[in-house]
Amino acid sequence: MLSKGYGAAVYGVDARVITIEVNIVQGIKFWLSGLPDSAVKESEHRIESAFKHFDYRMPRQKVVVNMAPADIKKEGSAYDLPIALGVLNASNQINAPELEKYIIMGEMALDGNLRPIKGVLPIAIEARNNGFKGFILPTENANEAAIVNDLDVIGVGNLIEAIEFLEGKRHIEPLEYDTRDKFFTHLNDYEADFSNVQGQENIKRALEIAAAGGHNVIMIGPPGAGKTMLAKRLPSILPPLSLYEALETTKIHSVAGKLSVNGDLVTKRPFRSPHHTVSDVALVGGGGNPQPGEISLAHNGVLFLDELPEFKRTVLEVMRQPLEERKVTISRAKVSVDFPSNFMLIASMNPCPCGYYNHPEKDCVCGSGQVQRYLNKISGPLLDRIDLHVEVTPVSFDQMTENRKAEDSAAIRERVIKARAIQTARLKDHGLHSNAMMPSQMVKDICQINEAGRKLLKTAMERLGLSARAYDRILKVSRTIADLADSDEIRIEHLAEAIQYRSLDRDGWAG
Repeated sequence: MLSKGYGAAVYGVDARVITIEVNIVQGIKFWLSGLPDSAVKESEHRIESAFKHFDYRMPRQKVVVNMAPADIKKEGSAYDLPIALGVLNASNQINAPELEKYIIMGEMALDGNLRPIKGVLPIAIEARNNGFKGFILPTENANEAAIVNDLDVIGVGNLIEAIEFLEGKRHIEPLEYDTRDKFFTHLNDYEADFSNVQGQENIKRALEIAAAGGHNVIMIGPPGAGKTMLAKRLPSILPPLSLYEALETTKIHSVAGKLSVNGDLVTKRPFRSPHHTVSDVALVGGGGNPQPGEISLAHNGVLFLDELPEFKRTVLEVMRQPLEERKVTISRAKVSVDFPSNFMLIASMNPCPCGYYNHPEKDCVCGSGQVQRYLNKISGPLLDRIDLHVEVTPVSFDQMTENRKAEDSAAIRERVIKARAIQTARLKDHGLHSNAMMPSQMVKDICQINEAGRKLLKTAMERLGLSARAYDRILKVSRTIADLADSDEIRIEHLAEAIQYRSLDRDGWAG
């Protein structure tokens, strides 16, 4: 007898329906076709053990399982459940007339219990788009799938529960998930807040500007100055995620298997901080079956690279294209997938190997040329994509012990949201939503300055020895500062403030 069911395969951040056909004919052996990998082929042993546990039998005939489209590679253990149900249905051990109305996925243990799988959210979206009645999957993944409305999400704990549900012997109420309620309830749940930071008002101001314009930032300062602490608080002042952004971010984390046990919607902007020993594949994504890397996991959020010069140069260079295009394309011989990577880059570094160059109290012990060699580990093209260079100095004892309450993240975020709204209205015809996204030609058209501003900028370029690449960056940042001040034009004070955020472009900065 021929039985047909449906599963799904995840490619990139999207899913594709896989038809699972099971036919039992005269002969021997269990055959899997359709380019299954080793994990799929090993499902025979898990399925047979689970059958015995629930008093079913593996047919002693030729069992042919075809997974279509047959020219696409199938990977992972999540096909255990649909294959098992197909075998039982084809051998007339169960009667499941609604088998074809559901997408079914789940990895089985030897005793028939189901284990959670990855990529549930894109599969659920694909199931709804293809008109399936519902999605049968492990209980642990049910919350994640229920984010998708107009789809019956049936969570089952083991093989027998799935069988009894399909035979009509067990009623399982489809799980309901109020996506909007969950989204708005946890939208502002940030553990770190700027109210806990004493002093560093100039750095807070720079991060506010960065958040308002979507600018990348590098912080240069000695150990213990608070660079990491400040970076961790940046997501708390970024505009809240929209529901679309939350779903998009959740899809990426689902594919990577990074969601919480409950599989809830990602409602806060991601903050990713990979160690400096990270490989280029781990950072941008890849592998035989391409998986999202750290830059995609930071999509719609912040990627923090601590001690930037310690990262391998090859790792840093692979970020250049994603920073410009806001996506990364992973190409293989038979497949090419796109992962979104629209993130804010926040980097930190010591000014020299010992960490105390330009320190107000401690002496630098680095030899002549060491400081410049240390800075040269960061290439010009990468530095060209970082708009703000901020010098961080240690907080004094008086600042640390003062009782004055610092401004909290909510107050800063309000100003950031207003500035972003101005930018969105200005750039909507170009499909952009922040000043940092503007290409060079658009900068010339939008970031107009008066004669006094041109003289100031010319003087700064000459006296401070600013590089040519600093010109566009200063104009972008000054436009953001003007937006924060609710000013239609870029005034001379906006330019002056933007100029001070180009430390690493100054001639002789490193001696």
